[in-house]
Amino acid sequence: SIFIYGESGTGKEIFAQGIHMASPFRNGPFVGINCTALPESLLESELFGYEEGAFTGAKRGGKVGKFELANTGTIFLDEIGDLPFHLQAKLLRVLQERKLERVGGTKRVSLDIRIISATNRDLVQMIKEGKFREDLYYRLNIFGINLPPLRERREDIPMLVRYFINKYCSFFDVDIHGIDDETMGYLCGYSWKGNIRELENVIQYMISMSTDSQDGIITIKALPRQLMEKSGAAFPGSVSRGGKGLKDMEILQIQKALEKYGETTKGKRLAAAELGISLSTLYRKLNQKE
Repeated sequence: SIFIYGESGTGKEIFAQGIHMASPFRNGPFVGINCTALPESLLESELFGYEEGAFTGAKRGGKVGKFELANTGTIFLDEIGDLPFHLQAKLLRVLQERKLERVGGTKRVSLDIRIISATNRDLVQMIKEGKFREDLYYRLNIFGINLPPLRERREDIPMLVRYFINKYCSFFDVDIHGIDDETMGYLCGYSWKGNIRELENVIQYMISMSTDSQDGIITIKALPRQLMEKSGAAFPGSVSRGGKGLKDMEILQIQKALEKYGETTKGKRLAAAELGISLSTLYRKLNQKE
């Protein structure tokens, strides 16, 4: 079992799909379910299926659940932290025995399946509060992966920008094929609280605002005003299309913040908070500079 932790919008499901495609289960199905997207009353039957007559409104012949649909493949349980407590016990039993019973049924179905779960919540804290089962947590978190937020891996931004430009120019059938250095600098300096999902939405907006571009290049005129105001891109022209110069820009931003708050541990903590990165990430980037 694999457990993925990351903020909303960091691409947990896409990462899970990548794991599936690189695994022995790749020839089987990949089935995802968001534990917050369905009412609690329907979640059990969606996960485990039900037999005919199991409850009022049950379909004739019953219904196969997500676990059975994912058999010989991978099931992705997104937002596992929102799984109701009474269903956590049933999921634990499925994990332990690799067998399930449909709602209202007596027959046990064997499973050959990989389980990947994900959340943006602090499950350790939820365990302390009695909201999440500790035994289930350790069953799910055999191999844990932390996806850092986009603000802590800004070197990925130019690559993602180019990817989304190509994707949506083809989708919208428009002749936009690039972005200038100044505009890329602002994108790299923004904190991206919505992570990759927010970046993707901004690129769609910028493409729609650049359809009259004569040379097919997105310029600063297409940037949302809010992004320009909140971007930390003090050196917007330093980022090339290949992403070179981004490390220098980050170091300059860090130096500017340290000049403001000082080189003490407290000052570095305040500088990291202003830059939207963790203290450990700030130390790592300073070590890279040396």
